[in-house]
Amino acid sequence: MKMKIIKMQHNRHLPEYKTEGSSGMDLYAAIDKAVTLRPLERTLIPTGIKIEIPNEYEAQIRARSGLSVKHGITLINAIGTIDADYRGEICVGLVNLSNEEYTVNPDDRIAQMVITRVEKAQIEVAAELAETTRGEGGFGSTGF
Repeated sequence: MKMKIIKMQHNRHLPEYKTEGSSGMDLYAAIDKAVTLRPLERTLIPTGIKIEIPNEYEAQIRARSGLSVKHGITLINAIGTIDADYRGEICVGLVNLSNEEYTVNPDDRIAQMVITRVEKAQIEVAAELAETTRGEGGFGSTGF
């Protein structure tokens, strides 16, 4: 699958797969000066790219596990969705869930982008749903 990308003027890095087996491409902070996040603070960091995803695909923006585990830095919305018809700059909403300040420096890897196929559902209104063993059990009903 090919994906067109525009590298904006303030961008210094294209997204890239770091290993042969990587499913996500690293995204970089396209900023000119450091941005410090206080505990529980959130901000939008530009990546300096615009993309054209083929119809029937989406880009999922995901947190980098190292930033999350080591520093408490994750995404505001857990996983961001970039739709196939979006043409604006991709920005990453970061939040600092730690008790310490964290500084995002220019060109830091801040998130990863996974391209995945989207299946569109055809909605069918029904009077009832098929029964299952689980039924309506949720929120920990299957154990921890």
